[in-house]
Amino acid sequence: MAPMQIIERPSPNQDARAAPIDMLVLHYTGMLTGAAALARLCDPHAQVSAHYTIDEDGTIYRHVEEARRAWHAGVSYWAGETAINARSIGIELVNPGHEFGYRPFAEPQIVSLMALAKDILARHAIVPQRVLGHSDVAPARKSDPGELFPWARLAAEGIGLWPSALAETVETTAFATALAHFGYGVAPLIDTPLESVVAAFQRHFRPSRIDG
Repeated sequence: MAPMQIIERPSPNQDARAAPIDMLVLHYTGMLTGAAALARLCDPHAQVSAHYTIDEDGTIYRHVEEARRAWHAGVSYWAGETAINARSIGIELVNPGHEFGYRPFAEPQIVSLMALAKDILARHAIVPQRVLGHSDVAPARKSDPGELFPWARLAAEGIGLWPSALAETVETTAFATALAHFGYGVAPLIDTPLESVVAAFQRHFRPSRIDG
């Protein structure tokens, strides 16, 4: 396999890490164009960044070295941790998102993502259940990378998890407990409506119907 070609596009929006890397968080850019997204991720006034952005043609841009903390997750939670930026690598995928015309992710983009993700997982102690979407760690605020993201395809390549089956019905309290056990933030752990958490779970694991 030919080595990945990565274009350096440094962002000033970064600082030192305070925790070991054990999470991979995937996003969509949610902006009209890839150029606009790259500009924002590198704008010091925006105060947001990611480690990488992957354009729809498969081009990979690096904004922040993995040893540094990028500012991509915001207020977030997973499995007892709230400092998600401190312990994660963030990858943005160029896509207009739900606000500007959400569409399927381009094939070259997914191919590049799988190559990059495998490289990251080979170098860091990130277990499958900690390969997540932004909506998983911030369900009250975010819906990316969304229901069109091919989580099952990635899991088949060893990137993240995909269930072999899902129950048709489940009692609410038991399901909330199971969500918390898996890592999602539910009350009383964090103040997020259960409906938002369930919708995040559905976007990731049951994208055919997202009704909370």
